[in-house]
Amino acid sequence: MASEMAMDTTFLDEADRLLIRYGPSFSPRLIERAAGSYVYDSQGTAILDFTSGQMSSILGHAHPDIVATVSSSVASLDHLFSGMLSAPVLGLADRLTATLPSGLDKALLLSTGAESNEAAIKLAKLYTGRYEIVSFDRSWHGMTQGAASATFSAGRRGYGPPTPGNLALPTPNAYRSPFRAADGSYDWAAELAYGFALVDQQSAGSLAACVVEPILSSGGIIDLPPGYLRRLKEMCEERGMLLVLDEAQTGLGRTGTMYAFERDGVAPDILTLSKTLGAGLPVAAVVTSAEIEQVCHERGFLFYTTHVSDPLAAAVGLTVLDVIEREGLVERAARLGEQLTGRLLELRERYEVVGDVRGRGLLQGVELVQDKASKTPADALGNAVTTACLERGLHMNIVQLPGMGGIFRIAPPLTISEDDLHGGVDILEASLKAVLDG
Repeated sequence: MASEMAMDTTFLDEADRLLIRYGPSFSPRLIERAAGSYVYDSQGTAILDFTSGQMSSILGHAHPDIVATVSSSVASLDHLFSGMLSAPVLGLADRLTATLPSGLDKALLLSTGAESNEAAIKLAKLYTGRYEIVSFDRSWHGMTQGAASATFSAGRRGYGPPTPGNLALPTPNAYRSPFRAADGSYDWAAELAYGFALVDQQSAGSLAACVVEPILSSGGIIDLPPGYLRRLKEMCEERGMLLVLDEAQTGLGRTGTMYAFERDGVAPDILTLSKTLGAGLPVAAVVTSAEIEQVCHERGFLFYTTHVSDPLAAAVGLTVLDVIEREGLVERAARLGEQLTGRLLELRERYEVVGDVRGRGLLQGVELVQDKASKTPADALGNAVTTACLERGLHMNIVQLPGMGGIFRIAPPLTISEDDLHGGVDILEASLKAVLDG
């Protein structure tokens, strides 16, 4: 095993020589191929993928329908001049809007999540004639300028001024928030009112939009409390703001409903989709109302990018929607999510260091702490358990941000077998036990 690991880590020297480092350290395995719920390293070792790649591959890796679609599209119609349209683009816009409530009627097809959030922010600014954007203080909406300026969890220092007018709301973290009712329960309504009072105080009178994820992912799998989204929409409307929901990771069945906002019965003014829409390939979309689109068009909305309305991306998105419907993956995510929640709650009961379990469907989080009483973050423990999981054949992801290194993000493909789902949790528990015993 030691010699295999030595062989497998020589690539890190080459990476150090050749690559611009763009985040935390690279995984110590060189990945050679992927299929279904597994990736395989250069030694042929199977590694169960509990993160769906970068939280994206909801159909698993190398799904035959996606392979067929990409192969066909590359051979016939992959990329066009950005002013040209194709049948797949019109078909995807039709199919996608048909899955959404009335009022989300017009779509823009793009490539990445950051790009879709950039477009949404520009639409909101142009429509309202204002420029201030509100997002959570543990938000992550992308790494390009506008999206990064609405991202408060990381990456704000050293690059000069963010886009002016970005304001933060406190993240509604029920496990850690100091806002408590007399009985000790979480008082999210008071926290939201307090947050918007701060926003109002700081605002220059130009509030355009609030951009949020229904479940913050990089922020630590923080699920908005029931009722929160409805009140947030009301507070936006009171101020003439638009509500933009970023469902990059929660859209298309991941949480056990087609879209996470369905739980709350509240539709956004603008919806952004990415990751899951392409099932691992670069496909993204912005969806809004005909009224917002018309006003922005009249005011000269411009988002003319190289890969806007690419037919290959549209064909992939259509195939993803086909597979989700045909295989009943929304209902499957809900059913497997209940099993996953049950298993994770058992871990919380058995281990003093498992402080909190949260999330929905097949997007769930486990927060490790030093002990339940203090809730002190356990970053070192999170790193050790992650390493132990990989040694046992499970790829787990911790939130790699300061003070959040003990929070696991669990997001396996919606196509994962029940045996693999439970096997992954078994490995997680075995790894946790081994680290604690060690």
